[in-house]
Amino acid sequence: MASSATATPISQLSCFSSINSRLQIQRRSLASFPCSRSRTPFVMRMEGDDANVFRSESKQASGYSVANDSSVLSSPTEAAIPSTIEPATRPRTAKIHDFCLGIPFGGLVLSGGFLGFILSGNAKTLGIGVLYGGALLALSIISLKIWKQGKSSLPFILGQAALSATLIWKNFRVYTLTKKVVPAGLNTFISAAMLCFYLYVVVSGGNPPPKKLKSTAAAVSS
Repeated sequence: MASSATATPISQLSCFSSINSRLQIQRRSLASFPCSRSRTPFVMRMEGDDANVFRSESKQASGYSVANDSSVLSSPTEAAIPSTIEPATRPRTAKIHDFCLGIPFGGLVLSGGFLGFILSGNAKTLGIGVLYGGALLALSIISLKIWKQGKSSLPFILGQAALSATLIWKNFRVYTLTKKVVPAGLNTFISAAMLCFYLYVVVSGGNPPPKKLKSTAAAVSS
């Protein structure tokens, strides 16, 4: 009987202790659960703030880069550099026109034929003077008219050069036969000089353009 009486209070104490321990465990779990819930939003807030900070920094960096790119594209140095337009290159021409010396040369050959006929009475001299002198005068005058129209007078310059070469050959033959400096030797020298002049005009690019065409070309290029 005594042992049963003592066992009953011990079992009751053990029940109370187990109940107490359970209550303490529940209290601890309840006490720790709100802390964990309160910590998670704080962590989320911290992470959200960091994300916002990162986003704001990235936006600032991207805006800075765009601003730098726009400043580079529209830099004042590039705006200050003027657009260089290459002026129209003028064609290379001779310094003097062919008809400036061609007309006097044709007149000289024509008058020399008349003078030779008057002095010697040789019709052949008159025919050579009229034929070659008249052809030189005609080509020179046509070259002048073509030049006034702004066109190329290269064929007429070449024609005068061919006539000058023919006169060199004829006068040189007469000089070798007669050994007379006047008129055969002088005519040979003048014809050779004119041939060199015509070749110079051709090689240089022809006659220079008229002043009206020069002014219009300068206005267009400007």
